[in-house]
Amino acid sequence: METNPNWFLRARLKTRQLLLLIALDEQRNIHRASEELHMTQPAASKQLKDLEEMLGVQLFDRLPRGMEPTIYGETMIRHARMALTSLSMAHEDIVAIKAGLAGQVDIGTIMTPGIALLPQAITRTKQAAPRLRIGVEMEQSNVLLEQLQRGRLDFMIGRIPERQSAQGLSYEELGDEPACAVVRPGHPLLSARNLQLRDISSQPWILPPQGSILRARCELMFRRAGLEVPFNVIDTTAVLMIKPLLQQTDALNVMPVAVAQYYESQGVLKILPIELPCRMDAYGIIMVDGHLMSPGAQLLLRYVREVAREIY
Repeated sequence: METNPNWFLRARLKTRQLLLLIALDEQRNIHRASEELHMTQPAASKQLKDLEEMLGVQLFDRLPRGMEPTIYGETMIRHARMALTSLSMAHEDIVAIKAGLAGQVDIGTIMTPGIALLPQAITRTKQAAPRLRIGVEMEQSNVLLEQLQRGRLDFMIGRIPERQSAQGLSYEELGDEPACAVVRPGHPLLSARNLQLRDISSQPWILPPQGSILRARCELMFRRAGLEVPFNVIDTTAVLMIKPLLQQTDALNVMPVAVAQYYESQGVLKILPIELPCRMDAYGIIMVDGHLMSPGAQLLLRYVREVAREIY
């Protein structure tokens, strides 16, 4: 059999031959298959014979009462269905482009790129394709990965957790996630000079729940410095809860620097003048291998990469 990847070009493989394979698989009879495709039986037989000679294998066993695909036939039938599905999607995509990139794109993101990266990418995408509907889910990486693998997301921006299998996924790194300590505007520690970890370890804290990566990294940071981990703690990641708690108390909160910078620009909180030896793992674009993305999803992905190059 021809092994060159362009064999089908030199052999002039016809779409009609792919349709015939599928019709024969469904009808198991050359006469009924040719009728379905509005061909004469001799023409259908010749198309099949030409294809078998081209491949150098027998695709169907001729039986007294019909036809059965051989193992080679089953392989070609499967790929014929995939090829025709892809061509059908190509037509739908062309129609979508002509209509101004209408349709739906669904993506997932963790918090940092959801605040620093994605809004810019979405803004540029909507300028290019106003009728494109974009759905965004902001969640932890493990939740988003489950949705991605179930086909509910076109792609996501996050991490592949250590315990999660990366099989069947592609990962394109974008950046990492350093953390910082934040407080309310006017907090007494903002005027302190040369802040050290020992100055903040005994303070009240708002931290991510036990079991989260950021909580573990934060506690490890204090232990490595020979300090007790904070004991006066409220566990939550809900920003709508964290903001009023910070404003009404002298508690500290740990959050990714990019997120903190955004809220500081809004006047909601202040970043403490201390560099924390604490950071999250790198994150990136995660897709399912072989997933055929619509033109709208490809456009958004292009702008995500473009903005990421500018930011990171």
